[in-house]
Amino acid sequence: MKKIDIVIPTLNEQDNVRDIYEHVTCCMDQYLTSYQYDIIFIDNFSTDQTRNIIEQLCLRDSHVKAIFNARNFGFSRSIFYGLTQTDGDAVFLVFADMQDPPELLPQFIKKWEEGHKVIIGIKDKSKENKLMFLLRRVYYKLIQMIADTEQIENFNGFGLYDKSFIDVLKKLDDPNPYLKGIVAEFGFRRTEIHYEQQTRKKGKTNFNLMKLYDVAMMGITCYTKAILRAATFLGCMLSVVSFIIAVITVIRKLLDWNNFPVGSAAIAVGVFFLGSVQLFFLGIIGEYIMNINTRVLHRPLVIEEKRINFKQDDQKDESA
Repeated sequence: MKKIDIVIPTLNEQDNVRDIYEHVTCCMDQYLTSYQYDIIFIDNFSTDQTRNIIEQLCLRDSHVKAIFNARNFGFSRSIFYGLTQTDGDAVFLVFADMQDPPELLPQFIKKWEEGHKVIIGIKDKSKENKLMFLLRRVYYKLIQMIADTEQIENFNGFGLYDKSFIDVLKKLDDPNPYLKGIVAEFGFRRTEIHYEQQTRKKGKTNFNLMKLYDVAMMGITCYTKAILRAATFLGCMLSVVSFIIAVITVIRKLLDWNNFPVGSAAIAVGVFFLGSVQLFFLGIIGEYIMNINTRVLHRPLVIEEKRINFKQDDQKDESA
């Protein structure tokens, strides 16, 4: 009998943990009775009652497992680590806020049984804030144009991944993984399921502007060289233009020394313009350097504080 692992990342989701558990178990018990399954919660250091609720679910249901991180290691790292801690024939990644409907699991399983190894959810529409959805679309379009490899639009990780693809993830030595880019680059025999994303029913999102910026810059610095090259090209172009303007200014000044004022305003505008261009690209270069620094350090993705209902825990208890 094939086994499906359902990975559910959490961070302060006390209002949603029980709901997502009930939706997933109902889906498995009603429509997917021919499969074994485990539900793996990976909690990224929640400070509310999320962990207590997960522990109660683990005690009540042996299908439920839990990994508690020792601190908040970031959204991307926690999710990636959770995927690599599975042993099922396929892994279904769904988020606790249920904006991405877990009821689509049977459709993902059907595509998987047809031979697809990576089945991803694509949100054609979303009931989230319209401005935020528009900004996401603009970002996806932008990164699609400048990325070195194909990028997937309107994809957040929600999907089903075959064990063979999970094995690829386990081999990657990446301390700061960008799952969406990895799926786009290494996801083989891939297909899509389209859906409408719902609004968060309970609780507040843990994503603020800075976290969204961090994820966006991760995608840019991991998969694009175009901005760095644009800095080189723009620098060359501005140097040529500046040289031409300087030559013309000197010639006109020499030809009409008394009646041709150079003017401090023009100089100030030029200085501020060039300075702003330099600061912009220095910031971009800094983002790349931070990305490189994280990878060079080779720190672990996460450090676990506790595991519940995993086999190694049972073995420790028996040996004790």
